[in-house]
Amino acid sequence: MTIRIARLHGRKDLRVETLEDPEAGPGEVVVAIGAGGICGSDIHYYTDGGIGTIRVREPIIIGHEAAGTVVELGAGVEGLSVGDRVAVNPSHPCGACRFCREGAHQHCMNMRFKGSAMFLPHEQGFFRDRVAIGAAQCHPIAEGVPMAEAALAEPLAVCRRAVTRAIEISGPLEGKRVLVTGAGPIGALCVALAKHFGAAEIVVTDLQDATLEVAQAVGATRTINVARDGAALSEYEIDKGQFDLCFECSAAEPAIRSAIACTRPLGTIVQVGVMGDTPVPFNMLVAKELNLVGTHRFDAEFGQAVELINSRALTLAPIVTHSLPVDEVQAAMDLALDRGKAVKVQVVF
Repeated sequence: MTIRIARLHGRKDLRVETLEDPEAGPGEVVVAIGAGGICGSDIHYYTDGGIGTIRVREPIIIGHEAAGTVVELGAGVEGLSVGDRVAVNPSHPCGACRFCREGAHQHCMNMRFKGSAMFLPHEQGFFRDRVAIGAAQCHPIAEGVPMAEAALAEPLAVCRRAVTRAIEISGPLEGKRVLVTGAGPIGALCVALAKHFGAAEIVVTDLQDATLEVAQAVGATRTINVARDGAALSEYEIDKGQFDLCFECSAAEPAIRSAIACTRPLGTIVQVGVMGDTPVPFNMLVAKELNLVGTHRFDAEFGQAVELINSRALTLAPIVTHSLPVDEVQAAMDLALDRGKAVKVQVVF
């Protein structure tokens, strides 16, 4: 038997091809993928042939956000059964390097991350009918959870890590005034989490009405289209800034500047969006004694994200705006590029 795969051969060269059906090795299961989300890194691989210094150097099956159903168990697997629906963690740290020994697995020196072109050979991803993967990377999904929402576990884990970093620096979100800059999938998920963790006010900025509507549906108390009404942010700049916390999800220079201007002295900005070399107004950052904090991938947060999904504690359905079959993956990718229409686009199998 064969399976369908979505394999990227180079810039704008994405093909639906076939591979041999996988078999589960010892400690592995075979998961029939139900839904897989298109991430910003997939888009960069597709449009630019890479991200920064990471380049696509050989054909790669893309996709690292996925959920599906266990269809085969390998030898020694316990705790999972055929028919279980699972969210699949794309992250597989080595467990032996310095950072793994310190418990910071997200910084593993030898990380194998599905759908990543960081190493050669590339780590093949989830956009395929079935995949063999370690059982420990599969987290059971509760009955009644839609596959589309289960497949949000990976980006939700990224945002849950951002919340972890915010709490480490500035304490619980409860009662805080929060700014989210950028209303793409990551921004929308940060909004949902901020609401869940008790933020008193959540203001979201973006350039597109469609994405802002999704942000409002998942918990924003106010949305501002800065392309049309950028002056509306000025009220949050008074008295050296009004927000206690900002999740900067756009990686755009104007948004970073507005985040620094609108965050109060001693407040915290968690930089979630990834950018290249970008000018930052450090004088204001220093004068206001702001905490500018990075956040990278996730560790325990993947399990925490699955728990949140299983509890149905978050409003997630509006984030998945489009679902297309894998045979239309090219159209799905092009749709994901159109932020005036789409937030999270998923490929379904």
